[in-house]
Amino acid sequence: MDILAVQRALKAQGFDPGPLDGIWGRLTAAAVKAFQRKNGLPVGLLTPETERAILTNAPTQLQQTGLVWYDEAMRLMGTAERPGPANNPVILDWAEDLDLAYGDDDIPWCGLFVAHCIGSMLQDEALPNGPLGARNWLKFGRQSRPALGAVLVFWRVARDSWQGHVGFYAGEDNDTLKVLGGNQSNRVSYARISKSRLLGARWPKTASTVGYGPIVDDLGGMATGGSEA
Repeated sequence: MDILAVQRALKAQGFDPGPLDGIWGRLTAAAVKAFQRKNGLPVGLLTPETERAILTNAPTQLQQTGLVWYDEAMRLMGTAERPGPANNPVILDWAEDLDLAYGDDDIPWCGLFVAHCIGSMLQDEALPNGPLGARNWLKFGRQSRPALGAVLVFWRVARDSWQGHVGFYAGEDNDTLKVLGGNQSNRVSYARISKSRLLGARWPKTASTVGYGPIVDDLGGMATGGSEA
């Protein structure tokens, strides 16, 4: 059984499975039972019948954009680091797959998230040196305008500091950019970041076309990105 797929499908249907980490735990078990009760299924174990129902009933969570790296980013929505000394093995696996030295999800992982999405989906695309460093993504691919799926690089603390943040363009309003990124409030999520903080937008060299944009988006109620790292 694909526990991570079940967790994502449960979350999309309004049943909270806890962290999207692919691990069977009490919260996931409780969400499965709640789903079973609501759908008239025998309450208890995650049987093949229940798994099929969960996955079949799930709404189309992710509209496929044709931008495979961005589709992967959307698929991972909600993936979160674990509090305290524990680590989410899903996040650690991204680093292992890319042969990157990374051992603790308390270490900022916005660059790791972008590296995973691009590295796993565009295997002929060269990643920047030191992809864990957000500002290193300014040397990735080719210069682009902000467009769906573009890699956006922002400054943090100060424009001339070494600190930054990186994520994918998902929309904008007059003053802010909607960013799909990792390590935003300690999870993969959308954040609203001021356009004044944008250092540059980049596009994969091996992707034939540039995504469409700008995308005018109603960002009302979305927290301003201040906890990204």
